[in-house]
Amino acid sequence: MEVGPGLPVRIIGERINPTGKKRLTESLEEGSLEVVKEEAVRQAEAGADFLDVNVGVPGIDEPEMMVKAVEVVTSVTDLPLVIDSSRPDVLKAGLDAYQGKALVNSVDGEEEKSRELLDIIKGAGAAVIGLALDENGIPETPQGRLEIAQRIVVWAEEAGIPREDVFIDCLSLSVSAGHTAGLITLESIKLVGQELGVNQVLGVSNISFGLPDRGFVNHIFLAMAVQNGLNCPIMDPLDMEMKMAMRTAEMMMGRDEWCGRYLETYREKMTAGS
Repeated sequence: MEVGPGLPVRIIGERINPTGKKRLTESLEEGSLEVVKEEAVRQAEAGADFLDVNVGVPGIDEPEMMVKAVEVVTSVTDLPLVIDSSRPDVLKAGLDAYQGKALVNSVDGEEEKSRELLDIIKGAGAAVIGLALDENGIPETPQGRLEIAQRIVVWAEEAGIPREDVFIDCLSLSVSAGHTAGLITLESIKLVGQELGVNQVLGVSNISFGLPDRGFVNHIFLAMAVQNGLNCPIMDPLDMEMKMAMRTAEMMMGRDEWCGRYLETYREKMTAGS
């Protein structure tokens, strides 16, 4: 599977993450991986290209649970994994347990911590997601987010991680809390793409917190983000309307020869609705 700016959009399946998911949280608290396995299969069948794996539940042995989750997911699908945690020990445990080339979520603009993580990531032969934030928070301007992204790319290359293995997340904040939040993210994506030429990820649904009809807002924002250079959205691959919005955007951007991916997703939608 090729991943890169200008190529077809790749989906990072978000469903193996306990944030806001009561059933998954309770399963992990009980030491069960059944929900993890179920979500891995469902997302693979729905067309995800990567699977995010996050087991961050308070009170559990997170490194041990990450190892078990990686083993369970890889037993039911060969999709590449995104090892996702804010803790270096959990990331290392997940990388040690994984036999393929992982994508690690994440490092940020705090130099000491990020350089340590980048050495671990390089040692595992993995790729990395860099978040456009630092000890001062998320910059309020596209230029500020670009500057952090530039630092992360430099640190990664100094650690021996090539630029094509660096994915930047320009981050989205709720537009209900700041009316220019969406515009700033879109301009940041465009600027990072122009200046750095890296792959870009984004958790699209953050944009709609606090608003009614969140799904509609997310669909429009996803299409606009793809137009501006997003190529790896973090999203629910079971959300057919989101997939249709993504396929429509990449089709309009000339990334879908003979509209093949759009038509394939449309057929999936019709089958699911029958």
